[in-house]
Amino acid sequence: MAQIETELQLLKTEAVNMWTLVNSQLSKARQAFLSFDKDLAREVVLKEKRVNGSELKIDRDCENIFALFCPVAIDLRFLLAVLKINSNLERIGDIAEGIAKYIIDAEAPFTQELLDITRVLPMYEEAVLMLEDTQEAFEKEDTVLARGVFKRDDFLDGINKASNKVLEAHLKAHPEDTAQALWLLSIIRKLERVGDQSKNVAEEIIFYLEAKVLKHRNKFA
Repeated sequence: MAQIETELQLLKTEAVNMWTLVNSQLSKARQAFLSFDKDLAREVVLKEKRVNGSELKIDRDCENIFALFCPVAIDLRFLLAVLKINSNLERIGDIAEGIAKYIIDAEAPFTQELLDITRVLPMYEEAVLMLEDTQEAFEKEDTVLARGVFKRDDFLDGINKASNKVLEAHLKAHPEDTAQALWLLSIIRKLERVGDQSKNVAEEIIFYLEAKVLKHRNKFA
């Protein structure tokens, strides 16, 4: 095996490990949200440093491969994709940390009625599954699975768009829930961004495998 192939394989392993770490962060923040577990939320916040460290390590390794091997064709596309995916994953890690901080600062668990009407729990579950699908698509080099992420993002967008009116109607009858409603609205906005970042990752996977640039296109083949 050529040296560049060895280096690219090591880089892919690093990227998968970064994915696994970010997946864990998002899932643990979800569990902290479900159980109102402030200790678990604090663990997510503390581990964010590992996410940042992994991002910097992958960036440096990409730069070294560029400098040493001057990659072309599919190797170049792979490196470009990993650089962008790495950035997207770091942002999802930031989102998980942000959600965890909400749990730490909140004074009481969210009411079941608010959780039900906003549909934030199924939204969160779908966001986690989308991120897991991008990882599987990357590992298996599966563009069909990557494309499936685009349609699934519509589910998150729908909940996000409906949240303002849903919460406005609820607060007219229950003004005492204003603080919790604002917390939930912030979490919903963050989950919508997880969907956007997962879409970006899916685009990069397809770019790497098919040399197609999908960004800024309204329809996907």
